[in-house]
Formats: sequence, C-alpha cells, structure tokens
Amino acid sequence: MLTADVDGGTFRLRPALRADLPAIVQLLADDAMGAVRETVVDMEPYERAFAAIDADPSHLLVVGDLVPHGAENGSVVATFQLSFLPGISRQGSWRSQLEGVRVAGSLRGQGIGNVMVRWAIEESRRRGCSMMQLSTHKDRTSAHRFYERLGFDASHEGMKLKL
Repeated sequence: MLTADVDGGTFRLRPALRADLPAIVQLLADDAMGAVRETVVDMEPYERAFAAIDADPSHLLVVGDLVPHGAENGSVVATFQLSFLPGISRQGSWRSQLEGVRVAGSLRGQGIGNVMVRWAIEESRRRGCSMMQLSTHKDRTSAHRFYERLGFDASHEGMKLKL
C-alpha cells in the first residue's frame, strides 16, 4: 500500500491480517481511554469484527510495520480503519470515515501518523469521496492539534449513544 523511510527504518502500510489482531488490540489499549475499553483476554469479539471488516470492500483495516534498517521484517507499530460510506446528502457523494488511528507510544511524534493519515486521505480521494470525517474524544487535545495540522476542521459537534 505504501512504503516510507522514517526514523528507525522503513514504515510499510499493509492490509491487516487476522494474525495482527493482538498487536492491533494492544495499540488500541495503549492509552488511558483505551486501557479500560480493550482487552486481549477474549479475542473472539475482535475476530468477529475482523471477519466482517475483511469481507466488505467498503472497509479497510490497515496496519503499519516498522522494519529496522538492515532487517527484512518488522513489527506492527500502527493501525487505523478506513470505511467508505455512500450518502444521499451532498448530492449523493461518498465520504470516508477514519477510525482507531493509533501509533505505538514510543514512536509518536516521528511522522508515522502523518504518513498514515495522508495515505488515507489520498485513498479516499482515489475512491471518489468528497469528504473524510473522524471523531476524536474531547480530551485528546494533542490529537485535535494533529488533525488540524493535516487540514481537518472541527466543524461539527459529535454525539454518541451507548447501546
């Protein structure tokens, strides 16, 4: 999908494999909010979700591997999900939804998130989307600054209902 040179080696984006699920869940749990929502104790719900995402071409679950200089293989250090949604509004345009963007804590601030989100923006354009949307928790102020630097505008107030 994409290969980029970054500090520490080569960063490669690729479609996630079922075998990547423990690493993905670990990335999702790698902060105060995720730590209370995610657990690797029972992988069954994640496996069901992976199967649904993997079976639907309107959804991509992506991981990023960091391959150290001189090595052939690396480890999963980043992830995100990108979904493509048809809509009636905006003259029937498609939009993409970016979810679960995570970079390993030890690698944040090194440009990996920037590479990932820019790829997701270009893939959304390639698929004919007129807009990309995402939600980020109000307490994630550093994430807000990150997305604003990439051109995102906090134009709406999002709401959620836990079911």
